[in-house]
Amino acid sequence: MKGLYFCLQAARETVLQKETMSRISIICIAALMIVLFPAQGAYAETPLASQSLSRLEQRLAEIDAELAQLAHYSLRSGIGSIGYRSLPHKTPEQPEWIEIELEKETPINEIMLVPTIRRDSEDGFQADGFPAVFRITTGTAHDRIGSLLGEYRSAEGILPRIAPFVIPAKGTLASWVRIEATRLSARAFDNNNIFQLSEVMVFSGGENVALRQPVKVSSSHFELGDSSWNARFVVDGLTPYLMDTAQGLQSVAYVSPHGLQPIIDIDLEGEFSLSRIHLHAVDQSDTVPQAHAGELGLPRHLRIEGANLPDFSDTKMLLENRLESVNDTGPIMMWRIPETTCRYVRLSDASTSTPFRIGFAEIELFSNGRNVGLGKPVSSDLPASIKNPTRSLTALTDGRNFFGDILPVRNWLHQLARRHDLEAERPAVFTELNHRYARQKANLHRMSWLAALLAAGIGFTILIDRNLHMRKQTRIKERFAADLHDELGANLHTIGMLGDLAREAVDSREELLELLDRSRVFTERSGAAARYCTNMLEAKGLCEDLVEEMQRSAARLLADLEYDLSFDGEEYLNELKPRKRIDLFFFYKECLTNIIRHSGATRVAATLTGNGKEIQLAITDNGHGLTGDVPASLKRRARLLGAQVSTEKSEPGGTRIILKLKTRRFGVIG
Repeated sequence: MKGLYFCLQAARETVLQKETMSRISIICIAALMIVLFPAQGAYAETPLASQSLSRLEQRLAEIDAELAQLAHYSLRSGIGSIGYRSLPHKTPEQPEWIEIELEKETPINEIMLVPTIRRDSEDGFQADGFPAVFRITTGTAHDRIGSLLGEYRSAEGILPRIAPFVIPAKGTLASWVRIEATRLSARAFDNNNIFQLSEVMVFSGGENVALRQPVKVSSSHFELGDSSWNARFVVDGLTPYLMDTAQGLQSVAYVSPHGLQPIIDIDLEGEFSLSRIHLHAVDQSDTVPQAHAGELGLPRHLRIEGANLPDFSDTKMLLENRLESVNDTGPIMMWRIPETTCRYVRLSDASTSTPFRIGFAEIELFSNGRNVGLGKPVSSDLPASIKNPTRSLTALTDGRNFFGDILPVRNWLHQLARRHDLEAERPAVFTELNHRYARQKANLHRMSWLAALLAAGIGFTILIDRNLHMRKQTRIKERFAADLHDELGANLHTIGMLGDLAREAVDSREELLELLDRSRVFTERSGAAARYCTNMLEAKGLCEDLVEEMQRSAARLLADLEYDLSFDGEEYLNELKPRKRIDLFFFYKECLTNIIRHSGATRVAATLTGNGKEIQLAITDNGHGLTGDVPASLKRRARLLGAQVSTEKSEPGGTRIILKLKTRRFGVIG
């Protein structure tokens, strides 16, 4: 029998271990979910939040790499023209507008609005008076109402900015452009609402067709005359920036020796139809503050002539410009000229004042949008002995300025606008990355704790497994002892009694043979019981029908006694697990064995009842009763069964043994 118990007990312990491991696994998985997905529902989904960490890192690297290639916001210093400023208003809902008349009807590709820039003690440089809401309208000479090109709001991320704002036009045919501010913004100086722009450029291909064109405005600043806020300065080509492209080698500008103003000649090495001239002013010095106000090297009366003959005998006037005030100067001075074909270009100062110096960082001569003066030879009328080796004439056409390479104006302003977009995007990407890194660090911290928890759980599981194994071994030993006591003990006791009777019947051959036959039966039964205990795998079908097993045992053990068995609720008995049925059967069998051995009873009655909650076994005999507590063997069997056992005296004498077994705990059948 021991083998069957061992098998059942091992199965039970295995189930217990699996249930324990399953619970621990569930706890660990739940902890892992809490660690790795903390409050995910509270984390707002944004376009950046939806991107992977590697994509964010890649995007940040792309932004930094592109920023390294773009022009910088190097702002001009000194004095000069600022641009257009409207009259101030107390409320922002005051319409103000600028209308630019183009030279002719032309397809335009884009419009660039350059903001007026102010210094802020806290936020640094910022746009001032840039409209909060504005729209762009274009039209032709035959359509003075025009059509809406676009409407823009500062709330759409336009502000804050110091970069140009680029508006695509997609080849719109126009002879005039209007910028209308429908909601003004407050200037920092006095909080009045104004409309300010430093420059408006309208590009058709690479040409700024708004350059020095007529301008109409809705209102003019109260300063009269040629102030720095004159409306004409909004299309003079002068911006608040220095062309700092951050690419290429620095070139030191050419400036003539003190007190000399030479005539400068450029040989284009071929005839070109010139339409535009750009003069890059000399860097006013590399000191802070600058050594000059901004007019160093600029002739008071500049004359630019063209010719096809080297002696300029066929001279043609390209440009004649007088500096009326410092507002007419800037880092890059631009003029559109009537298309004139020539090979040679001459620059000279036609003023009658005392000559000072003449010089430029670069002279650009454009034909069909291309600088045809780039890299061309330059000469002057100064003797060779007066040349300055540190400021060479070649600097005038080398394509570089104080900061490096010179770009086409449209490309340069595009780079500044692109820098604005990237510098606005970078903090958001950087913040999101820091948020991800913080989450990773928190997760790593949680994972460390989880690893410690898992290690503790594994150690605890091993400890439980070891404890269960030891309990299993103890129970096996206990059951083995109980089985040997119940089965072999009873049989050996009977064989001993038969031996004593055989000794007394030695003179009666027939009685002796009968006793020997009976001893033989119990010997075989003991051998079968021993084999049953040691080979549990062969024990099949034990106690499948508990009532039948109990009746069979009673018939065998109580053959010489009067007995009565009754059963009630057999359907509940069949719901018991096999282990419970086996333990219940052996408790019953141990009771019968004890009655036969010790009670001297002649009558035994057993009642087994069952219901949905409890099974009760009551065994009554008419023997001489117990002298003490419940026998140890019955206590052991009851403990293995998980039941309660008690005894009481029966009438008119004897003992009643009562076993109560709970069949349901927490609603589960035991």
